[in-house]
Amino acid sequence: MRRTVFTEDHEAFRETIRAFIEAEVVPVYDEWFAAGQAPRDFYDKLGELGIFGINVPEEFGGAGLDTHKFEAVLYEETARAGVQFGGSGVHVLLALPYIKMLADDEQKKRFLPKFVTGEEMWALAMTEPGTGSDVAGMKTTAKLSEDGTHYVLNGAKTFITGGVHADRVIVCARTSAPREDDRRFGISLFAVDTKAEGYSIGRKLDKLGLRTSDTAELAFVDVKVPVEDLLGEENKGFHYLGQNLPSERWGIAFGAYAQAKAAVRFAQQYVQERTVFGKTVASFQNTKFELAACQAEVDAAEAVADRALEALDAGELTAAEAASAKLFCTEVAHRVIDRCLQLHGGYGYMNEYPIARLYADNRVNRIYGGTSEVMKSIIAKSMGL
Repeated sequence: MRRTVFTEDHEAFRETIRAFIEAEVVPVYDEWFAAGQAPRDFYDKLGELGIFGINVPEEFGGAGLDTHKFEAVLYEETARAGVQFGGSGVHVLLALPYIKMLADDEQKKRFLPKFVTGEEMWALAMTEPGTGSDVAGMKTTAKLSEDGTHYVLNGAKTFITGGVHADRVIVCARTSAPREDDRRFGISLFAVDTKAEGYSIGRKLDKLGLRTSDTAELAFVDVKVPVEDLLGEENKGFHYLGQNLPSERWGIAFGAYAQAKAAVRFAQQYVQERTVFGKTVASFQNTKFELAACQAEVDAAEAVADRALEALDAGELTAAEAASAKLFCTEVAHRVIDRCLQLHGGYGYMNEYPIARLYADNRVNRIYGGTSEVMKSIIAKSMGL
């Protein structure tokens, strides 16, 4: 089936990324996996490669483009190789849209050049212990000082991807109490310097999957945040968060589709090489039927992911469409990867095989960025139910 979503420029980028992965990632990936994170200097290499600057204006050292298609290629190529780029996806997919949307000229001059090179890695701290998907229920506070020069930040965050290596974290905190008629009111966003006194990294969390991305707990005890580091207007944080959720959910959907596509590739290679009862596993009818069914599901997920990508680039991807794409692609990936692991037999359960790591990595797709149940609620609401 011919795709129309990518151009020659994207395919040239794909070749560059594939070569980079083979040279710089695959040989050391087992070390990253054992360590539970990619090394900090790896992000410098991604900066040199230009990955962080694709959607950053030229005046700040970027390429000045406005597209998610290069990110899409990255999803496909990392999945194809069975690797992850640490916590760098959060840097680009989650943090950058807030900087571009909310930062004033002074902040952009201060933040973006270091963002592009990887000198400053960014993360997003939204989730808190005990609140999960209920963002409006957050307890972290930021109170303006009497002299009006800074905010005093107190609270805790959890499940923060990129939280160990981050130099700046966009922290969501309450600057005002919620209103009786609007509990979402009163949340603000801050670009917090992780070197600030009172800022601390708690546990690096021991996750089921995504082992090479550093995920941490964060704590804030009387952290002084200069008023110059407020992003956007006070108390409008929830509105800002809502604006970027469709792109985040597209990213999860596309990443899940790419993982499913990779799973079929891994399984196809394995069954053609593995023999049992004197025949290749690929020669059995059940194997052919299972892989054929998986390929059909991947084709459908690709069409959904590509359509969402085109809508996102056109600025037309709605919350309901993003939720639908995420729900569909993540559920497809769950089924396909499970069936492809089954075709590996016992070896599929061993972490030395990429299908095992893919199985664990994929599981979070139906949880983060809003659970599948939340996606169904959004879709149902859009249907007038």
